[in-house]
Formats: sequence, C-alpha cells, structure tokens
Amino acid sequence: MVTASRTIKEDFERQGFVQIEGVLDPETVLDPIIEEYHGVLDNLANDLFEKGETSSKFEELPFDQRLIKICQETGQAHSQYFDFSLPFSGVKDDTPFWTGPAVLNAFVNDRLLDAVEQIIGPEIYSNPVQHVRIKPPEKLLPRNDMGLPVIGPTVWHQDHGVVTEDADETDMVTVWFSLTDTPVEAGPLRVIPFSHGDGLLTHCLDYDGNGPEFRGGRQIPQRLFDKDNAIPLPTKRGDIVMLNKELVHGSLPNVSDQIRWSFDLRYNPIGQHTGREAFPGFVARSKANPELELRDADEWRRMWLECRSRMAKVNQDGMEDIEFSRWEDGHPDCEN
Repeated sequence: MVTASRTIKEDFERQGFVQIEGVLDPETVLDPIIEEYHGVLDNLANDLFEKGETSSKFEELPFDQRLIKICQETGQAHSQYFDFSLPFSGVKDDTPFWTGPAVLNAFVNDRLLDAVEQIIGPEIYSNPVQHVRIKPPEKLLPRNDMGLPVIGPTVWHQDHGVVTEDADETDMVTVWFSLTDTPVEAGPLRVIPFSHGDGLLTHCLDYDGNGPEFRGGRQIPQRLFDKDNAIPLPTKRGDIVMLNKELVHGSLPNVSDQIRWSFDLRYNPIGQHTGREAFPGFVARSKANPELELRDADEWRRMWLECRSRMAKVNQDGMEDIEFSRWEDGHPDCEN
C-alpha cells in the first residue's frame, strides 16, 4: 500500500511495486467489462457447439459455471477468445481476440492514467504487452499432459524478460487489477520486493526446475532470487498494482471457489520501444498532443485486425520470421 509519508513514485522506486486502493470504480468501469465479456462467452459457446465440441451452449448457467463447464468438456482454456492480444505464432485469419469499448475504457481510465503519470510522466503510450487472465478454481479444471490445470498460477518472471532487446531502455510500467475481489486463496499476484534492483535475470524456456506446479513455460529459476521473500498482494475490486519492469513476480494458484479475473496492462512514454513492435499500441494520454489519444474502440479493433492479417502470413509452421523472445536454449542458469 502507499504510505502516508511517501509518494506513489517513491514507494514504486524503492520497493519495485506500489498498490493503490480504489482507483477504478466497480460500477462504471469494471461491471461494464464483465457485461461485455458475457457476449464474448456467448461467441465461444456458440462456436464450440456448432463444431460439435460441446454437448450444449450452457446458456442457463452463470458466467463462472458456464466457462468452467466449457473448459471441462473440451479440456482447453480457450483464453484467446477473451484476450486483447494475439499469439506469437500460428495466427490464423479467424484467430479470436476482444477489443470492446468497455475494455478500452479501462485502458484509458483517467484515474488509472493519473497513477501511471506519476511514474512515467504525462506522455503515455499503451504498450501492446497486455492480457486478460480468467482463472477458474484449479480443483474444477481439467489437466494437461503434464498433469497440471489447463489454467494455473503464473510462473516467476520479470516483464522486462518478455520483451525484445529493443525495449531495454524503455520505462515500462505494468498495471495489474482484478475485476473481482482477489483474496490470497483466489490466487493474487505475489512479488519479490526490491528484486528490481538485481537487473534482468535469465528466463529459461520450457523449464521444470521450479517444482511440479511450474513445469514448462518461460520462467526464472528460483535459485536466481530469494523466493522466501515473496509476498502475496490480495486486492479488492478497484485496486491497482503497479510493477517495475524488473520486479520478479508471479501468482499464486486459485484454490478458492470463484474465478480470478484480472487485467495486466503495460504503459511506457510515447516514442519509446514497446519490445513488441509487431503488435499495435496507441497513445493513451498526451498533454502535448491530446488529439492523438485513442478513444474509439472500432479503430482499436481495426488496428488489431490489420495486425492479425499480417501475423497470419508469418511465424507459421515452426518458422520465426518475427522474433518475440530474447532467450535461447542452453544458458548455464537453466541447468536443473
């Protein structure tokens, strides 16, 4: 939490993160997003039923139960339907994504941008490293080939580690918030305070040395930081957490009875590299040129449709025409 004696920026720079209560209004910002995503779930349910992959559209169920039922019947998470980004490879002309007006409204919320402005200044760019994460209770989810839930806890990483070298000098800040109350049992963020002072750490590909719950994926070996210093950051609806790009963090598993539903967004000063140049960002706030600010969800969707069309022609069938990662196999830090 922000202390009474220090500013948001001072806390952010000192410990590598800052948690601020009550930034986003649940009724005017969060509830419209949830309502919008009911329509996204309709799209998913209709598509799967028409393909014969589910026995029903489950229209009679509330959002949580409906999503869980679909995951159980198909054995998949179907996260891409809800996300406002695209995969790095294998994109098709019909790969789903969502860029609705309620989602955009959260990206450019004045109170959220006021907080970001205190960290990076008034010329704010919405960096396209961004995701929505809807995590049902793990006990209700099907398992993958490794015996893990199809949607599990987020592995240890730094946000600097998931962008290319072009963004090494970028002042990128992450804004994380939950659309639902997220107590410890629901799987909130957990962070290693002050770990941003150690610089960029090695991220290993398909690593399985951090324990059975973290097998696979790109992650930092736990021996490279002091995991015993980890603390959870439970939040209420409307709270935000801002993270330094080099703060080591992940998330806890969702062992509650409710879904854990969060956004993680990135911002940087206008003109700096995003580290994901193939994807479209936009001007979220500019005191110098306010006419450049994006507020039109149709235009935002058009940008992503153009991106999808380009991506459907590259990074196919194991090829890597455009690089999205700075990491390669074989680093000594990655030996188990």
